[in-house]
Amino acid sequence: MSKVVIVTGASRGIGRNIAYNLAVNGYRVIANYNNSEQEALKLKQQLEDKGIDIDLFKANVSKRAEVKKLVDFAIEKYNRIDVLINNAGIAEEKLFTDITDEEFDKMMKVNLYSAFYTTQETVKYMLRVHEGCIINISSIYALTGGSCEVHYSMAKAGLDGMTKSLARELGPSNIRVNSIAPGAIDTDMNSYLTDEDWKQIIQETPLQKIGYPIDITRCVKWLIEDEFTTGQVISPNGGMVI
Repeated sequence: MSKVVIVTGASRGIGRNIAYNLAVNGYRVIANYNNSEQEALKLKQQLEDKGIDIDLFKANVSKRAEVKKLVDFAIEKYNRIDVLINNAGIAEEKLFTDITDEEFDKMMKVNLYSAFYTTQETVKYMLRVHEGCIINISSIYALTGGSCEVHYSMAKAGLDGMTKSLARELGPSNIRVNSIAPGAIDTDMNSYLTDEDWKQIIQETPLQKIGYPIDITRCVKWLIEDEFTTGQVISPNGGMVI
């Protein structure tokens, strides 16, 4: 049987690209979404047009009860979860002094708590079979910090901390845990950037170009297939951070 993969936040951007390409490459994909139902349905239809089936599952992964339903669905249908990709996330530009408690809490819940919940609920099944792969989609700002994105940077840095700690804890059980920390990627999340912003980013990047979701998907595929990499934070960023 093909490997079963859960991708959170799979209806748009990087998550959508990951879900689409893994499905095309023969993985059994459970694509989680929360608000973007129409986008999720479009993804399913695009794959069905190619004769490929994909599971859609609506869940707010910042809530443990909904995460439990997502994981239960995977186990009831496939009796296994081979790969978990924690991609769900939000971003926000705001002066540190203007961040409200509610905004801080939401950032942590969506970007960090969600990964904690999904991983904790999934790992119990991976431990039973002594095998698994967990990939957390972090951010270059977890490595460098982002001005006017302190709460976002904090959440993503926490995700990388979880990655390294879990890799040590789960390594003896043959479960690999890694982070991917993308640089400047052309997605909806970065739609607020102007043409001038992109030009400046390109100038500051040694490869003189920006990244696209497929660049992250290629890294995901490698980490799924590789059997000797764990506890790493890999940053496809065109050389912006060396």
